[in-house]
Amino acid sequence: MSRHYIIPIFVPHFGCPHDCVFCNQKKITGLSTNITQENVKETIDSHLKTFKENSFIEVAFYGGSFTAIDIPTQELLLSVAYNYKQRGMINKIRLSTRPDAINEEILSLLKRYQVDIIELGVQSLDPQVLILSERGHLREDVFNASRLIKLWGFTLGLQMMLGLPGDNEDKALRTAREIISIKPEILRIYPTLIIKNTQLENMYNRGDYIPISIEDAVRISGKVLMKCIIEDINVIRIGLQPTENIQLGKDVVAGPFHPSFRQLVETWVYNEILNTFFEERRDALKGKLLTIRTSNRILSALVGQHGSNKNEIITRYNLKGFKIYGSNEIDNSIIVNFDQENILIDVYNCISNYLLKNPL
Repeated sequence: MSRHYIIPIFVPHFGCPHDCVFCNQKKITGLSTNITQENVKETIDSHLKTFKENSFIEVAFYGGSFTAIDIPTQELLLSVAYNYKQRGMINKIRLSTRPDAINEEILSLLKRYQVDIIELGVQSLDPQVLILSERGHLREDVFNASRLIKLWGFTLGLQMMLGLPGDNEDKALRTAREIISIKPEILRIYPTLIIKNTQLENMYNRGDYIPISIEDAVRISGKVLMKCIIEDINVIRIGLQPTENIQLGKDVVAGPFHPSFRQLVETWVYNEILNTFFEERRDALKGKLLTIRTSNRILSALVGQHGSNKNEIITRYNLKGFKIYGSNEIDNSIIVNFDQENILIDVYNCISNYLLKNPL
């Protein structure tokens, strides 16, 4: 299988017409200067030198509202990536932008430069949350932009945030349901962090904003991830990527930050799956030694950070022991052995049953 690489081109706050309360692109990207054609070329060249042959490579314009940049500048930046794509040196071009910065003219331009993936920063579909976060666009803009992007044949990605001002679990899950109804191919989930030198930091210091707890952020993200698994939506990121400065005590003032936030979420998901299985067999399992085999892909999430899932299951169900093994030959299944009997847990079926009892 060929390796998949992304070459990130950061365009921090370049073209963005609004200062959302949570945003400080200089802190998030580590950059503050405007990007040029030469910057793009240098970044692509430096990354290409490090990649193995026959890799799948994307150039991705991150960090700002790309399609809100003036048209001539968009063309200058896109022309560089387009040139590499025409020469067969990269495979795809991706960009992120605002829902209110998409129209037919923009999409026609992006088609000319062979852009493949457009990600929209949705954040929330609750009108009050959008206003309090000073997003500067309406929920209707999200639906209109998504429809056009799909109509023009681009891959659609959406991004949502949990715990914005005015948000709560019901609103976040309602946003998730509506996002899933749009049927994007890609989703990112970001719990809101309080970054230095933002309006949100001022609100926090005044006591006007309380960040979502990490426990709630993990649980809500886990429910959304479950639904996306069933709906075949690829959740490509959960939680802001940690960097040298994106850490608690540095540029992150407060909020549900964890360097392995996605693993916490996946651990929660598999904890729910295991408990659904074990609860129905509580009496039969008491004092037994269990052996579990599963895919290497989900092994760490099944065990949990520092063995948290494994240890909780042993204690909760009074097991004699609990051994877990990974295998490359098992996919989307968990095989539990006790009393010389193998029981197959189908992950998709378990998630479907969970969502029937606990709707999103």
